[in-house]
Amino acid sequence: MDAGNPGECMAEASHRKRLGALLEDLKQRSGHSYQRIGQLVRASKSTVYRYCTGQIVPPDFATIERIAKVCNADRAEMATLYRLWMAASEVPDEFFEEPEQSGIRTTVGPGSPAPDAPQDLSPSVPAGPDGGPRRRSLSFIVVASVVTLLVAVTAASSGPALRRNSAREPAQWISGPAWVSSPARIPSTLFGVTINSTTGTMPSFRTGAVRFWDSGTRWADIEPQRGEFDWSVLDRLVGGAERAGLPALFVMGATPPWASPNGPVGPYADGSRAAPPDRLADWDTFVRALVHRYQGRIEAYELWVLANDPRFYNGSVETLVEMTRRASRAIRAADPKATVVCPGMGRLWEPDALHVLERFAELGGYRYCDVAGIKLYQRTASDPPETMLALTRTVDRVLHHAGVHPPLWSTGTMYEIPLQAPLDRRRAADYAVRFYLVGLYARKVNLQRMYFYNWGGTKIPIVLQAEGGAPTQAALAVEQLERWLAHAWIRSCGHGLAVNLADNVWECRFTVTEPQRSYEATIRWTDSGTAVTTAEPGLGFVHRLDGTTTPVQPGDTVQITEQPILLEQRTQSSTP
Repeated sequence: MDAGNPGECMAEASHRKRLGALLEDLKQRSGHSYQRIGQLVRASKSTVYRYCTGQIVPPDFATIERIAKVCNADRAEMATLYRLWMAASEVPDEFFEEPEQSGIRTTVGPGSPAPDAPQDLSPSVPAGPDGGPRRRSLSFIVVASVVTLLVAVTAASSGPALRRNSAREPAQWISGPAWVSSPARIPSTLFGVTINSTTGTMPSFRTGAVRFWDSGTRWADIEPQRGEFDWSVLDRLVGGAERAGLPALFVMGATPPWASPNGPVGPYADGSRAAPPDRLADWDTFVRALVHRYQGRIEAYELWVLANDPRFYNGSVETLVEMTRRASRAIRAADPKATVVCPGMGRLWEPDALHVLERFAELGGYRYCDVAGIKLYQRTASDPPETMLALTRTVDRVLHHAGVHPPLWSTGTMYEIPLQAPLDRRRAADYAVRFYLVGLYARKVNLQRMYFYNWGGTKIPIVLQAEGGAPTQAALAVEQLERWLAHAWIRSCGHGLAVNLADNVWECRFTVTEPQRSYEATIRWTDSGTAVTTAEPGLGFVHRLDGTTTPVQPGDTVQITEQPILLEQRTQSSTP
């Protein structure tokens, strides 16, 4: 089965080879040919052949998932494939598909000719969420940043590290949590949602903060003509948030047509522009009018929605920095207590979008803000939420290189989110909860808030609540997580073998201080599949997201799944 390649400097038991071996086994069991699998997953048969022989690694897990489903893989096999793919992400850039200026190439290994594969040698790149080719060029940042606990744990547990050349040593093994800190209170504002409604209705389930976008509050909606303002929708939204006791984040964006008549039209039917205004004085007037009206009522302002996506902003980065400087000055003059959130940066899996983030930082844009707005999301909605952590490492690396370390708020997702397939009810609930747990896990890069996209809408993979309807199972699961953490102080988070758990298990540890008692607690979950642990001494109860609680004794078996559970210690602890 092993095609072999003398130009590869890799051990036989490498993650890449093991990933290919399992794919090949599934292919053989299914009876499908490489060509048939390629037709079903929209890839050439030579590309599928290279996946199954371990010569190249798909740049996203969705590609592997499609092949596995075509071959009728079960949940355990899917979980194994995911762990091997995560580990194989440590492979040097040469082993990934990468676009070239003259077309698309599929590289087998450094300095190695393509093997004698099946006759169809027209390689392809798996489609991205926008239908275009998925680029791997981002690996110059992402692969460099994977010398982290996550990959070190997987590499150490699964075999020898992959090497670019024979002189390279395996990554250093580090045991222990990903991070440990003095106990820190978990603010309710971690649990934010974006409101996709114009009525002023707020979620009927527990949440901690709201964000206004896709809610009839774009600049073009509020100021349809120069100097003429329509505050009716925003008044309703701000009033609804105040009645619910929820801090509000207002998002700016969508230049009115009158302010940039020749600018390219943005993605909305109202004709709003993706260009900055022709006269920055118009921008100043809008910001001042907005902040003066809602002084002390709107908690924070995000200064553009997707500033590194040309569909939303196609001006220069220099102009974006100047708009940020002007808006920040106006906000701080009118409402010094308001939080200034720098323009939101999305598409962080893409090199060109990362370049805008890097350039904005280099030009000093973050000097004018209290918080950096970023958009965390999986490549596809079906990928585990933990894959978003690759983006936090990338952002941290870019900002560190620029010498800035602002707090981070995750303020949205990608433009293509309505095109993603819906998740089933169980997975939707699990992923919604883990979206916020990923936010907790990423505290080491100063991530402070997560705004789920969205509330009120239904054309998205995970629906929390349709306006006028009841909360979904996903919303109720998030609400249960909030109850668990209402009186919690977080101490540490860790993953896998480094914290003496299976390599697919994640955990965060807390001290819970309720009015009548305090106790130690741990939330555990898997990124895929299941794992079994033995109840530790002192463990008293297992709490589940459906509200049920099971008593346990030391030595009892506790199953960990993709649905997080809370483990409560019987022993009392002192208040932090």
